[in-house]
Parts: sequence; structure tokens; C-alpha cells
Amino acid sequence: MRIHSQVGATAHAAGGSPTFREAQRPLPPLLEGRPRERLVELHTSFRELFTFFCANATIHGTVRLVCSSQNGLKTASWGLLLVGALGVFCWQFGLLLAQYWRHPVIMTVSVHSELRLFPAVTLCDMNPHRPRSARYHLQVLDEFAQENIHSLYKFNSSENRNVLFADARLPQPAFYLDRGIRLQRLSQPGGQSKVGFRLCNSTGGDCFYRAFSSAVTAVRQWYRFHYVNILALTPPAREDGRHSHGGHFVFSCRFDGQDCQARHFQTFHHPTYGSCHTFSGVSAARHPGISHGISLVLRAGQQDHLPLLSTEAGIKVMIHGHDHTPFLEHQGFSVRPGTETTIGIREDEVHRLGGPYGRCTKGAEGVDVQLLYNASYTLQACLVSCFQQLMVETCSCGYYFYPLPSGAEYCSFARHPAWGHCFYRLYKDLGTHRLPCTSRCPRPCRESFYKLSAGTSRWPSSKSAVSAPEGWVRGGQAGGSHRSQRLSLDQLSNVAKVNIFYQELNYRTVDETPVYSVPQLLSATGSLWSLWFGSSVLSVLELLELLLDAIALTLLRGCRWLRRARGSQPGAATVPSHTTPEANQLPTDCRDDINHLGGPAGLISHDASRSSGRSLC
Repeated sequence: MRIHSQVGATAHAAGGSPTFREAQRPLPPLLEGRPRERLVELHTSFRELFTFFCANATIHGTVRLVCSSQNGLKTASWGLLLVGALGVFCWQFGLLLAQYWRHPVIMTVSVHSELRLFPAVTLCDMNPHRPRSARYHLQVLDEFAQENIHSLYKFNSSENRNVLFADARLPQPAFYLDRGIRLQRLSQPGGQSKVGFRLCNSTGGDCFYRAFSSAVTAVRQWYRFHYVNILALTPPAREDGRHSHGGHFVFSCRFDGQDCQARHFQTFHHPTYGSCHTFSGVSAARHPGISHGISLVLRAGQQDHLPLLSTEAGIKVMIHGHDHTPFLEHQGFSVRPGTETTIGIREDEVHRLGGPYGRCTKGAEGVDVQLLYNASYTLQACLVSCFQQLMVETCSCGYYFYPLPSGAEYCSFARHPAWGHCFYRLYKDLGTHRLPCTSRCPRPCRESFYKLSAGTSRWPSSKSAVSAPEGWVRGGQAGGSHRSQRLSLDQLSNVAKVNIFYQELNYRTVDETPVYSVPQLLSATGSLWSLWFGSSVLSVLELLELLLDAIALTLLRGCRWLRRARGSQPGAATVPSHTTPEANQLPTDCRDDINHLGGPAGLISHDASRSSGRSLC
């Protein structure tokens, strides 16, 4: 019976069909516990991990570490080369990041052609007149000025010294002329001499001299200092837009071939430059050229109303943007009378990025300075407003040439005897950037600049003036009656013609562009990586995979070491004899994983466990 069973089994192995009972026979334990490929597998050692990476990575040079494993010198050489390349790459990448975090910019210039709004034009006759309410005080100041000039140079230029104005009997505001502030000749080391005047604080313990190498400049600055004290006591002058010192300032005006309208002009009085008119007709320049610009005939008054305050004759002109305050003392230029001046305009726009690339503002809202001008934000308007506010805080009064903050008053000797010392000290600090105004006033993010090119010629010519002296100037002021203006030859010499036009409608925009944006930074990093390793982004992912595998293998080995340390402690549970020590040293979750996939851990052979060494546990 036993032999028969053997023969039957042999016959079945030789090819007989198995019975139903044989098909239901369970599989041997070794076949049932055979390891299968898992979703996540790990290498059994760091050597195996590194060998697999060097053999399969796409980074140039890594394969030579495996191929040269039989040659220790080559392996060491290629290892040093890879480490050196990695070090140089990290150094250059660090320089690249440092430059990126500095946020450098480059200027990109582009040319555009479209209709442009004609800029605003401000013109002043440079003939400051005497306010009616302060004529007596100005007469006293003129006499005091003649005394100072005579004491220095023994020169007397006063022709009407004893003539007072007819309205001197009118009620005059309280006025105090500090005769202690006189012009003095100051000797300098080396034999040089200067002219100036001394200013002291309220106690007289701190004094300094406002000295100038030019006597004319010294006289003007000294006269201007006293002149401000007088104006601070008088109400501000107002221009009616029709008369300027007894005559018209704007004789004629034409824009784009049409007569200008009175509504296109805004008038105001400047304490130094006299009667001023701003042409701000909101109209686009459709064509370039002189005939499509603005042409004005202006009267350059030369009445010596305040000869020590204004020593030049002519017309002050400034071209600026609409709704911008004109600062003639900083950006204006002069036109000579008896000439025709042709001014061509080219416009440039600057667009700044702001943010981390530089500080700029899109308006007055984000600026820590309250603008004192009812106009659009400009850097100069912010600096002046900041200075005036510091002036009020430090000197308890404001400078007359600038608008006042609410609740403040202008400086004068009668109310603030030492304001001059405080003002000039503060103004000096502003020029040396010691005041916080420079940091508190950013540049506009969008700003327009006008480049000017000018040419002059004599106008009218002598022959033309003799032949037709009445035909050169026609019409009254802009928008007024067209009555003929008869001028003598002497009067024609005080008339100037000004032509302002766009040379071309093309304008340039200068845009700030970051040197390294995020895409450019990635591109530069990829170029460095390709230079030193000759690979792509996927090669970087291979490095990341190597790092993650190394971390996981380190954690797994640490887990095994902890299990082994716990098992070696006194009183630990005895390991069952049917399990292998290696399997028993795995963490609980790892053993459960293996049991789930292949049955009892003790039934896995040594070869099977070695072949599945890249599994998670």
C-alpha cells in the first residue's frame, strides 16, 4: 500500500492530472512567504544606496566612481572632482543669491509715438513790485541799504532818497528794522576778503556769519533777509491777471494757430520774480513744429521798483507738468529782452518699480510729510513742505516764501527776533542732508522730464522796428480786446518773443527692470548647474531622492538599534526559538507588515530577506 502511493505520486509528477484533493492541498510555507515587490523599497545599506545612485544617476562624473571602483586612485580623483565641482557651484550660487537679494535694476529705454499733452508754461516778468501796504517800510529799508553800501564802498546810488510815497500816511503794521544786522567786510586768511552779515540766537551766545565772496550776492542776500521781515507783516499780494506794474505783461499769445483764451492762464505773484502767469491749456499737441506750439510776445519790465532784490532784467520761464507747482528758483531759466527765443521740447518718462527695488510713491498718500501745496506730488514740493514743517517746529515760525501749516505764522523781527539764526542753521543742515527730509520724501514712481533745446536771435531787427514799429505787437493780453499797442523803439527793446513747441511727438520711456526676477534666477541657477554637472532639473530630483532614501535608511537603522538596545536590557522577554534574531529585531509595525505580505517572519529564508532588502522595513 505504501509502495502504491509512491508510484501514484510519481505518476502524477510525470504528467497525470491531479485529483480534486490534490488541488486543494495548501502551498508549502516557503512559496507562500516568498517576498513580493512593494510600493516603497529601501536599500539594505548605505554602500548599496550610493552604488545604485552612482550607477544610475544622470549627473556627469558619478558613474566613474563605480566604473573605477577597482582603481583606488581614480575613484579618489573623481570623488575629489565631484566635491570640488559641488563646492564651486555652491559658491557661485551664493553669489547669485546675494545679488538677487540686493534687488538690482537696469534701465530699459523704449520709444513711443502718440499724442502728448502740451506741458504747462510759467512765465514771470522778474520785476517784483512794492506792496502798497509796505511801501513806507521798503523805503526805510532802501535808505538803510544805501548806508551800508556807502560805508563799504563809498558809493551813493540813491537818486530819490528823500522822496517818500504818497500813501505813506496809511496805517502801517508794526515794523522793526534790526539795524544791528549790517553788511560787514570780513577778512579771510591769505589776504582774501568777503562781505557778509552776522546772525545770533536769542541769547547772543551763538553767532555765525553769512559771508559771500561776491559783494553783489552779499547785498542781495542781506536785502532779501530784511525784505522777508517786511513781507511777513503784510497780507499776501494778489494778481488780477490784467495789469502788471501799470502795463500788460502778455501782449499776445497763440497756441496751435489759435488765439489763447484768458481761462488758459493762471496768475500769481512771486516775492522775487514778480508777476507770473502759468499757461495750462489742457490740449494735446497734434503735430510737432513751431506753428503747432505756443508763441508769446511778452513785456520784460525794467522798472527799478526793488533794484537790490532783482538785479537782472528779462523773463523767467519754466516748463513743467500740469498740476505741478513751479519752483522757478530751482528749475527756471531766463529769456533776454529784445530777442526771440525758440525752445524745443523732448519729453522723457521714468517708471520706477518701487517695493524692494527702490523707494518711490504713487502719490502723497503714502508719504510721511503733509504737502503744503494744493497740487500733485513732486519731490521738490515734498522737500519744501518738510523743511517748512521743521522750521515751524524748531523756530516757532515759518519762512515767508513757502506756504504755512495750519496754525503757524510767518517769521519776523517783531515776533521772532532770532528767527534768522535758526533759519539759516536749518537751511544749511538741509543742504548737507542732515535733516530727515531726504529720507521722508521719496521720488515719484512715475515722473516726466522735459529736455529743452533753445536758440535766440535779435527781435525785432533794427530795420524792421524802424519801418513798422506799430505792427510788431498786436492785441491786448491773451483773451482781451484786440487793440493796437503802439510802442516806441525804446519800448521794443524791452519786449521778448518766446516760441515753445514739441520738436517731435516721439517720447522715450525709461523703465526700471529687475536684473534677476524669479524666472531669471532659476535660469541662471540652471546654467550654473549645467556648467558644473551637465544635467537638468530631473538630476536635481535624483539628488533629492538620494537624500530622502538616506534619511529613511538612517531612521530605519536607528529604529533597529533601539529595538536591539531594548532587547539586551536585563529582564527582557526571551526570544522564541522558531524566529530569527534579525526578524525579531525589527519594529512591531515592520514585522506586522512582513507577516501580512508573506506569513510568519520566521519562515522567510535568508536569501529571500536579502532580495527584499529595499522594502520599507
